[in-house]
Amino acid sequence: MIKPENSNESWLRATGTPDMWPAPPTEPRLGAVMSAVKKVRRLLKKPHRNRALAEQHGQDLRRVHDRTGSLKADGLLAFVVCRNENVRLPYFLEYYRAQGVDHFFLIDNDSEDGTAAFVETQPDCSLWTTSASYKDSLFGVHWLNHLLGKYGTGHWCLTLDPDEFLIIPYGDTRDIKDATIFLDSQKKENLFSVMIDMYPEGAVDAAVYHRGQNPLEVAPWFDPTGYYQEQRPQCDWWIRGGVRRRVFFHDEPSNAPALNKTVLVKWKRHFVYLSSTHVLSPFRLNNPHFRDTLAPTGCLLHFKYLALIKAKIEEEMQRRQHYAGSREYQRYRTMLSSNSHLWCEGSARFENWRQLVDLGLMNTGRWF
Repeated sequence: MIKPENSNESWLRATGTPDMWPAPPTEPRLGAVMSAVKKVRRLLKKPHRNRALAEQHGQDLRRVHDRTGSLKADGLLAFVVCRNENVRLPYFLEYYRAQGVDHFFLIDNDSEDGTAAFVETQPDCSLWTTSASYKDSLFGVHWLNHLLGKYGTGHWCLTLDPDEFLIIPYGDTRDIKDATIFLDSQKKENLFSVMIDMYPEGAVDAAVYHRGQNPLEVAPWFDPTGYYQEQRPQCDWWIRGGVRRRVFFHDEPSNAPALNKTVLVKWKRHFVYLSSTHVLSPFRLNNPHFRDTLAPTGCLLHFKYLALIKAKIEEEMQRRQHYAGSREYQRYRTMLSSNSHLWCEGSARFENWRQLVDLGLMNTGRWF
């Protein structure tokens, strides 16, 4: 077990509930208090600003194939921004169709590998394209908010990347649509998830992925421990850790990417994503549980660390379209060029959803 390096963090234990480590007593300074007040004020203004920007950046999108006329009132919808994902999309679509998704909304950001042509052949997919800046659209968030507001209102909606696969409790006998039926019965509007980075046992650059393949066949390993929770004004469940913190941000753990994601939401018109799918407004939607008891949560298996990442890193270092000047991709390039092995003796091979519950990475709540 890796304990918190910072006493303000909390370790996610096997119960699935946080074990809070007491922070050392401090004497707050006026400057720090004023800074916190300003941050809260900015957060309160951000949802309104992002809704306006969604309308503005929605003009970037060119509708290519609109098959939304056949949407069912209770349809489960999926929203995706992609670029050069022709290799990943066939299995992605297959997986989520089996999970009960009725329609996919895809935004193709200037792909060069035939992604758009492939999507056009899929009868349950509507397609928009754009050559506008991914960075200027808040890394696709404004585009997604635009389509979610226009088509997702009143529906359960998944907002995903093509390398993300949501695992839910009882996933061997139930699908995501079953989960939404239970959440509706409990008047719960969201399903919280922890993102779990998957990787191969051998070298990353030898983990060759073939089109249409289940990525678990190539990268079935993950870090079962080493996840930490912080409190933030907009989200009490800000989680970091896993292999990204262990390998890529071991020297700057406080800058490790967030792993908390709310990708399944019963959308309402005033809802809006603020920071990828990590932070959503209203802020109550970032909390995983009910006020009085635990709710079901999920895990989002993330398959970034395949041989495909090498070309992606080089492309992004040229484009500089990702967060913080693609700082994360710079770290990937540096670390993977010297040692592309992420597996360690503490790694665990993925088995099933029950394993994730036993590890405290997700909960069944009162769904049984």
